[in-house]
Amino acid sequence: MNSDKFYSVVVPVYNEEDNIPLLIDAIGKALANYRYELILVDDFSSDKTVRTIKDIASPNVVLIELKKNYGQSSALMAGIDYATGDYIITMDGDMQNDPSDIPMMVDTMDEGGYDLVIGKRQKRKDNLMRTFPSKVANFIIRRTTKLNVKDHGCALKVFNRETAKNLDLYGESHRFITLHAHMGGARIAEVPVKHHPRRFGVSKYGIGRTTKVINDLILLLFNQKYLQKPIYLFGNIGIGAFLLGMIINVYLLAEKLMGYSIGGRPLLILGIMLIFVGIQFFTTGIIIDLLMKTYYESQKKRPFNIRKISTF
Repeated sequence: MNSDKFYSVVVPVYNEEDNIPLLIDAIGKALANYRYELILVDDFSSDKTVRTIKDIASPNVVLIELKKNYGQSSALMAGIDYATGDYIITMDGDMQNDPSDIPMMVDTMDEGGYDLVIGKRQKRKDNLMRTFPSKVANFIIRRTTKLNVKDHGCALKVFNRETAKNLDLYGESHRFITLHAHMGGARIAEVPVKHHPRRFGVSKYGIGRTTKVINDLILLLFNQKYLQKPIYLFGNIGIGAFLLGMIINVYLLAEKLMGYSIGGRPLLILGIMLIFVGIQFFTTGIIIDLLMKTYYESQKKRPFNIRKISTF
């Protein structure tokens, strides 16, 4: 771990008054020989979290107080936006992540030339309500993308500055930061890290957030595969529905010509509906395609990211 570099540790906190002293002390010990800032982002806690931070904070601690409870994604972005370090490190404030893993993760990044190093929790100390949705999401991501990461939910991550600043988080998408970075072309490594049981407070996660996670995951997968070519998704569905409707109607027309009555058959209604649904999906794809072109051209964006330009 390079002592000449400056490190920003970003920790969103919500009702963690008992964990704050342990957190600040553990990070201080882990990074005692390095220049760093600890950015604590309070997501509108209702306990004494803010008061505790103000009472024990040292000069290298920054407290960002949000005006209301926005959620962990927004809290992370607030901390990352403020961060000035060469490396930006994120972790949870519940003391389940171990700050002593940070130097090893930074060394892995430097040695391998990675843009992001994510932790893989060993012998995870969470109950089924937390681990089951996580396993489902990790399985879906591995199956639908080329990103072979086993533990997307681990909050302990080390970014280089550029990768962190280019993140755009919303909803529950902090769970898929690694996938966001992967979609932006980041080189990613996963390393085993320690995981501890929660000592104080209660978990803010559970099975109730599963539907939010699934919705955000579907949106991310759509963005990865079809953001620049939405016509491929909507157009294919539209063409398929239209052709199926046409096959049904041609079949019914043949029966009509043979003297059978088709006026009261549900299959006729289905055939007509499929034709109209197919046309709607196809035109929707065209409209979204035009909107994406407008999005890129109006903001002078480019549908690609350049890693490096070298001149000789």
